[in-house]
Amino acid sequence: MRQTFEETTDRSFGPRHVPLIRKAMADQGLDGFLVPHEDEHQNEYLPAANDRLAWATGFTGSAGAAVILKDKAAVFIDGRYTLQVRDQVDEATFEIRDLVDGGVPAYLETATGRGQVVGYDPRLHSPDALDRLKAAAAKAGAELKAVAANPLDQAWGAQRPAQPTAPVAPQPLEHSGEDSADKRLRIGKALAAKNADATVLTAPSSIAWLFNIRGGDVIRSPLPLSQAILNKDGTARLFLDPVKVTPELPAWLGNQVTLETPDDLPAALADLKGRRVLVDPGLSSAWYFEALAQAGAKVVRGDDPCALPRATKNKTEIAGTTEAHARDGVALARFLHWLATEAQTSLPDEVEVVTKLEGFREATGALKDLSFDTIAGAGSNGAIVHYRPITRLNKKTAAGSLLLVDSGAQYLDGTTDVTRTVAIGEPSQEMRERFTLVLKGHLALAAVRFPAGTTGSALDVLARMHLWARGLDYDHGTGHGVGSYLGVHEGPQRIAKLPNFVALLPGMIVSNEPGYYKEGAYGIRIENLQYVTEPAPIPGGERPMLGFETLTLAPIDRRLIEVALLTPDERAQMDAYHARVLAVVGPRLPADVRAWLETACAPL
Repeated sequence: MRQTFEETTDRSFGPRHVPLIRKAMADQGLDGFLVPHEDEHQNEYLPAANDRLAWATGFTGSAGAAVILKDKAAVFIDGRYTLQVRDQVDEATFEIRDLVDGGVPAYLETATGRGQVVGYDPRLHSPDALDRLKAAAAKAGAELKAVAANPLDQAWGAQRPAQPTAPVAPQPLEHSGEDSADKRLRIGKALAAKNADATVLTAPSSIAWLFNIRGGDVIRSPLPLSQAILNKDGTARLFLDPVKVTPELPAWLGNQVTLETPDDLPAALADLKGRRVLVDPGLSSAWYFEALAQAGAKVVRGDDPCALPRATKNKTEIAGTTEAHARDGVALARFLHWLATEAQTSLPDEVEVVTKLEGFREATGALKDLSFDTIAGAGSNGAIVHYRPITRLNKKTAAGSLLLVDSGAQYLDGTTDVTRTVAIGEPSQEMRERFTLVLKGHLALAAVRFPAGTTGSALDVLARMHLWARGLDYDHGTGHGVGSYLGVHEGPQRIAKLPNFVALLPGMIVSNEPGYYKEGAYGIRIENLQYVTEPAPIPGGERPMLGFETLTLAPIDRRLIEVALLTPDERAQMDAYHARVLAVVGPRLPADVRAWLETACAPL
């Protein structure tokens, strides 16, 4: 559970490993090979055995890709990782390119040539992504070719870690709020409504939700790597490594679920001959589509039928995550008290900060794991959006600087994710002003009311408008979905500039995390989790409106707020939030921390 601070890769990975990959490519007659970040389950966070992009390049971010050709190579990242990638990747081996602006397709159009053959592993690419890549390669006269044996895996060889085998355990009804049999029948009816006989599920979060199980195969997420076939009558086949099957699991699943091994999956797909099978082309790899087509099944392309039901939390899940956030608030209050008192003079380094916070969470007695490795960026490191403290880069806090801490926890009843930016010593006027601009956007997004059918992309501007007015912005999304003791990043909802066509629905949990980053100086981010409330009338209005209820309970550093920049309504909103933090968290704290919290939550 404890976060480690040693590097798992270094800049030598590219120079050492790319020649091995090229040799394996040559043995298969390939002129190039595509290396996505995603694994066979399209995971964002990966078990070590599936972190192929990191092994090939040294880059450990949660999004990216690489193309390795015979005489050149490129790694692709988005705006969150522009600084990290240059620290981790050897630029003599890899050209660094933007993942979003043109990305891999644009590179294939210009870097490949007529007659060249570029390989890909069909287990690692969604068919939608492959269609775009194939079209790009065709423009250059090149061909994308599926490989039976992944040349990167062959090059990795005996050094590759073993696949994870964490035990799979039931997630009891007191936390899930709905029996698995009822979920399966509900999803089965949805399949029938789409004229589908069955669906193939490959997303670990959907499988964990549907069967009310949790595992530990994916870092910082209680997910079991597995596959499932759900029939429209609610019966199912679940494919799990037998090593993961705990003694209580078969009885928990019941006699409507058949437990099988991953080796049984190809035959099970063949059994779907003649049936209409729903598969998500954004979450399941091309291999499943090809296997079903070869079996004679009729593939129906559609969204994962578990995604929306999983995202819209029921009353039990909302009650659970509310309690999880109150519990987490106690740990956060103790941590922020330490930062505001002892740490102001001891000036701890980033590793000490991370270790201290994790200790406070462990003291709750309910922590199952972190929900991601804690980000603690002191001074200029705070400007690196997804910076993670490591021994080589570990930096001490300093008077007159900012400390950005983004962290989260996994509890049986909920998943948390919170960011606070704290002043160490006396902040500058610029820091206060820009922090307050971020805060104004955060408050606007927390308070907004909106009609049914509104998407997160329609709300994103609220978090940015005060920054935009000063010619400022940030290069990451404003909000992501969060699971219920599942992944800390969960779709299909999100709040971002990029278009999103999934309407926000009651029970959905999203983060609210605008920021500002001054390269080489400091970073600012304020993040709370909030859930979508049921539509309710507004006095004098004509239609009911949805809204948000904030879950996170932790004070915001008043020393960084330039009160004169806040409107009266914003001041009242800030005071009301702090009063709630004090009312819920205060009674659970020791006397000295409670006394500090009373001051930290005092009206502006």
